[in-house]
Amino acid sequence: MRVDIITLFPEMFSALEISIPGRAVKSGALTVKCHGLREFAINKYGQVDDIPFGGEAGMVLRPEPLKGAYNRVLEELGLQPQKLGFKPHTVHMSAQGKIFTQERAKELAKMENLLIICGHYKGIDQRFCEAYVDEELSIGDYILSGGELPAMTVVDSIARLLPGVLGDSASAETDSFFLPNRLGWPVYTRPQDFEGRTVPEVLLSGHHENIRKWRIKAGLELTRRNRPDLFRLLDLSVEEKRILED
Repeated sequence: MRVDIITLFPEMFSALEISIPGRAVKSGALTVKCHGLREFAINKYGQVDDIPFGGEAGMVLRPEPLKGAYNRVLEELGLQPQKLGFKPHTVHMSAQGKIFTQERAKELAKMENLLIICGHYKGIDQRFCEAYVDEELSIGDYILSGGELPAMTVVDSIARLLPGVLGDSASAETDSFFLPNRLGWPVYTRPQDFEGRTVPEVLLSGHHENIRKWRIKAGLELTRRNRPDLFRLLDLSVEEKRILED
């Protein structure tokens, strides 16, 4: 999978060279290419933004530099910008976008080419969005300085889902949100006793069926306590209902 990123701050993405994303890159499962927006500035002063029409405060990224960077990505992919046809799925990281979820991460991880545009200041010119952006995504209901950290979040989330990246693919299948609207369960490791707090006996029993049921119950209880908004959306199975009742 190849991910292209258009950003004002390509140096920030060195974080993707370590941990799981770095492993994905080294294995060849993932290629990440950053494109500095100022390379496509409209003048010698490096200008890529301007004041918004209508008189509100702040600055807006102009469409021409964005189009220049977009064309560069298409050219590197062997595509002709002036012709319609195949293009990378293009995502704009924006507080106005739909919330990024684990389900969306699974879908994006199946794509061969992904282009992420990092907004900054007040955002990017709407005309560019209408012409070239396929979807807008947000990582939460809060404001950040720009789209760089959200873009890294998306890439990190996708990287761990690519085949062969995790040492044990079953690890991803037990994470929170792997099953829709469900959190994972509490996890424990050695020592068995830490400051008088002990590991639940069922996890030491070796009884796989009891452990499985404990994990279901603990995960559902954690979801109900920490994310009641998600718990209300759950379509509980017969077994899950019985486990909670017990």
